[in-house]
Order: sequence, then C-alpha cells, then structure tokens
Amino acid sequence: MTRISVKVDGTTYEDEVEPRLLLIHYLRDRLGLTGTPVGCDTSNCGTCTVALDGVSVKSCSVLAVQADGAEVTTVQGLATDGEWTGLQRAFHDRHALQCGYCTPGMIMAARDLLRDNPHPTPDEVRHALEGNLCRCTGYQNIVRAVLAASEEEVTA
Repeated sequence: MTRISVKVDGTTYEDEVEPRLLLIHYLRDRLGLTGTPVGCDTSNCGTCTVALDGVSVKSCSVLAVQADGAEVTTVQGLATDGEWTGLQRAFHDRHALQCGYCTPGMIMAARDLLRDNPHPTPDEVRHALEGNLCRCTGYQNIVRAVLAASEEEVTA
C-alpha cells in the first residue's frame, strides 16, 4: 500500500491505496464521486476525463498514486453551491447530450479548450474534443454548446 494525499474538488483526502489502483476507481469507489463514469477502461472514449492540476487527463489511464500531491477536479467539482457553470448550462440549453454518458468528459475537455482558446472555431472545437467519443448525438449540438459558451465568454 502507498499513502497518498490528493485534493479532489476542493477537499483534501489522505488514503492508503494499492499502487495499481486507477484514479477513476479511486474517485468512484473510494470517494463516491460517481459523476465521472467508467467508459472503456482503455482511454479511448474520454468519458472519465478529469482535470489533474488543471490539465485534462483520462482518469482510467492515470494511477491514483500519480495524483499524490495534485489537485483533481471532476465534473462534480465545477458547480458552485449547486449552480452550474455557463458551459454546463450551454450543454443543457443546446441539447448537447442524449444519454449523457459522454457529457462529463466532453465538458471537461471543452473547459480546457475554452481556457486556452476562448473563441474557437467549429473546427477547433471538433479537434479539441476528438479524444472523446459520443455514440448518440452526432456531435453537432456539442459543438454548438461549446461555441455558445465561448460567445458568452464562459470559461467553465
């Protein structure tokens, strides 16, 4: 077992974990943060995307011990006092989800994009989200939601 200290959505946790425990399983099974879904377990789909020290990572490809001393933000940590961010509202208002399974990963990836490029083109949005798969929407409303958030100068 390895001792880790990690700040997740503003709360610091200290735990003993097996060195092989994936971050996604630490978040979901140990901390109960189930807003980040397990998708493919092979880093292909992007549903498990979280921010690790401000950078989007697929938490199924990061060990919990690699997050030691780091700050993790999940989709659940974006809202403040139960109020969605502008990006989350844009996804809702623009119907950028159907089953919702990919939505947490899409929002986290879009958050990175808008932080680095506040006014992306549609092609830049598609490129930024290419590591996240959606099997329901055809991506059009997802792109529209990200562009709407950028027009409103919303950065998650």
